[in-house]
Amino acid sequence: MITKKIYQTDPWLEPYKDAIEARHAHILADRRKLAGEGPLSAAVNNHIYYPLHREGGDWVLREWAPNATRIYLTGDCNNWKRTEAYAFKPVGGGNWELRVPEMFLHHGELYKLWIEWPGGGGERLPAYVTRVVQDPETKLFSAQVWAPAVPYKWTGRKPGRRPHPLIYECHIGMSGEQEKVASFEDFRRDVLPRVQKLGYNVLQIMALQEHPYYGSFGYQVSNFFALSSRFGTPEEFKALVDDAHRRGIAVIMDIVHSHAVRNELEGLSRLDGREDLYFYQGPQGFHPAWDSRCFDYGKDEVKYFLLANCKYWMEEYHLDGFRFDGVTSMIYWDHGLGKDFGDYRYYFDQGVDENAISYLALANQLIHELDPEAITIAEDVSGMAGLAAPFEAGGVGFDFRMAMGIADHWIKWIKELSDEQWSMGGVWWELTNKRADEHTISYAECHDQALVGDKTIIFRLIDKEMYWSMDKGSQNLLVDRGVALHKMIRLVTLATCGGGYLNFMGNEFGHPEWIDFPREGNGWSYAHARRLWSIADDPKLRFGGLQAFDAEMVHYVKRERILSGTLRQLYVDEDRKVLIFSRGNSIFAFNFNPAASFENFAFQAPDGEYAMAFNSDEAVYGGFSRLRADERHATVDGRLSLYLPSRVALVLKKIK
Repeated sequence: MITKKIYQTDPWLEPYKDAIEARHAHILADRRKLAGEGPLSAAVNNHIYYPLHREGGDWVLREWAPNATRIYLTGDCNNWKRTEAYAFKPVGGGNWELRVPEMFLHHGELYKLWIEWPGGGGERLPAYVTRVVQDPETKLFSAQVWAPAVPYKWTGRKPGRRPHPLIYECHIGMSGEQEKVASFEDFRRDVLPRVQKLGYNVLQIMALQEHPYYGSFGYQVSNFFALSSRFGTPEEFKALVDDAHRRGIAVIMDIVHSHAVRNELEGLSRLDGREDLYFYQGPQGFHPAWDSRCFDYGKDEVKYFLLANCKYWMEEYHLDGFRFDGVTSMIYWDHGLGKDFGDYRYYFDQGVDENAISYLALANQLIHELDPEAITIAEDVSGMAGLAAPFEAGGVGFDFRMAMGIADHWIKWIKELSDEQWSMGGVWWELTNKRADEHTISYAECHDQALVGDKTIIFRLIDKEMYWSMDKGSQNLLVDRGVALHKMIRLVTLATCGGGYLNFMGNEFGHPEWIDFPREGNGWSYAHARRLWSIADDPKLRFGGLQAFDAEMVHYVKRERILSGTLRQLYVDEDRKVLIFSRGNSIFAFNFNPAASFENFAFQAPDGEYAMAFNSDEAVYGGFSRLRADERHATVDGRLSLYLPSRVALVLKKIK
């Protein structure tokens, strides 16, 4: 089968044919340089060679530090002294090696490196360290020997391919209701069953790589191979992944390869005294907006480091894929700052870091070599053509890209327009305007909209009334509007998605609080870095109806395989604010009108008989029960006639 190139399927890309082919050749050349003619997965093993590990009866630790003149291991093993017994030896290629008898190091002991270079020296953590812990008093980080006597024994089977991922985005630390950092075990026991009950089939976990500042949400990474110890042990995380797999839920991680924290004591910056060991030289090695370091994707050692990082997380923790963070920042020399990307030339001109493009393509090839059923997702706001197209077609090879503009438009519509001004054609266009050759993950909101300084959809719709009028006995028109639109917005986003859907933890029931991690400005409080699950379970409050509706729509699209079906617009009425479309065996009808309900609303529809599958106005979902759950409808002369109450979404399933 001949794969058509992206410039053959999209005529707007034809002028960039040479650039696309040159990019493809660049990636192939990089692959041959790293792996020769063999599989990439066989050539990427830095995660085995460098970290502290046992070989025979010795402990072996290696470090790539070409600018170093001396390296010592210091720690509990030698009272933190620099001694010749723990001095590394150069072994060529800028690599240093230490071998000590197994009795010299024990599980749980702390250690660091002392690295000397021309004109200086200092404490460092190994680049490939797999376990890092923070001292609760000094707040300093140390590496830790991690070699439990009994290795974890996996029991669950991987859940298999997820062609239409329904993603539950989560953060372990803020997943508990208590004012503290929740643990892997807390999440496994208390939250994972909720995810299963809601029907989501992919868990996307943030902040797994070690990061010094908790409030960075995990995006300022210091130790790329180290599971953040603030949430628990590697074995506890493995138990979480194992449990998820037993429940049929795939687990992917938010992986940060777009930049690294500037910290030197625990990070990669100036590890051997050089600024450009892992990072670009000069100003290009520093991110102007994030105050962080930028990887040199053109350096072989960096590509091996990052590729091995992908392989390590998959092999060590049985992960099912990755959502790559900050892709826009990676692939443009100016990090995409201030650009509107309104012209295709931006995707192929001198502003693109082709080294980064090549790395991302190789990462996708490696991941899919290791697990053909793995999921890879690109977080890119630029809309670069080909990013989520197959490599054979001239693309980079991601399975999905985040449809980031959808959330921005929901904010814009809610914030800037009255209900009467919403354009049904505009909503349809923004929800369905996707490249035909690429799959996307749609979402109405993710963690970004929940952060302090922004507002979630429910907060924009209801604001402070959430605190006073969310009990079922209250009568509040603002709350009625917010509850109704919250359900409609989520359903229309899910039903029109271009492959998959994402929801951030707690947003399914309209969590009332923003996210504000402990910091000096809030008295180091955890009050807003948690999830109030109890309000969703309280039968006296309306949050439970939102949660029940979210579960219904997720289960329905899974059960009926809606996302495999063709999306077809049936009716758009700008004056009456009605949007109707079909997908798979179902019809989705939305009346966004704030005041008017319509009887005998007729429209063209595929011939057949239809039953009410569910609707957002059912009492169990916090509605007013204006529709009968057992309704049947049949086309007459190719038209269906429905009763459409105001601010209601209904789903009809074809039964004949």
